[in-house]
Amino acid sequence: MRFTPRKTDALFDLLRPIVSGLNMTLVEVAVARRKGSAHIKIVVYKDGVVGIDDCSRVHRAVVPRLDLAFPQEDFSVEVSSPGIERLFKNASEFALFIGRGVRCYRTDISDWTGGVLKSADETRIALENEQGTALLEYGVIAKAKLDKSYEVYSRE
Repeated sequence: MRFTPRKTDALFDLLRPIVSGLNMTLVEVAVARRKGSAHIKIVVYKDGVVGIDDCSRVHRAVVPRLDLAFPQEDFSVEVSSPGIERLFKNASEFALFIGRGVRCYRTDISDWTGGVLKSADETRIALENEQGTALLEYGVIAKAKLDKSYEVYSRE
């Protein structure tokens, strides 16, 4: 897995302050065009649970902006949480989920390592589990996902 800073994305940049104003973090915006219309998928995150009411609030807040961004197009909007087992798309996502349970498939040992994500920078992450703290360089992580089962363990 590689750490690459988020690329400049005009739509992401347009929606981020709206979502932030609702005390949530914008994780992902994806646009799929089908037969003259656009389907816009928005993934948001906050500490705790992202519920239906949160997704509805985001939906109501972003639609007026999307009307301006897609003036001549029909579009639909889907707002969701990252899900309990979100597969990370890029190593830069780790910083969003500090304090959450994460499981990483490692190429150096051909096995999974999991724990509570304690830190993430541009080169590596720190996972804390019952064996202690595992420091993983991004180069040895083939894939990673959220894993709620590790959240029951914490050494705080």
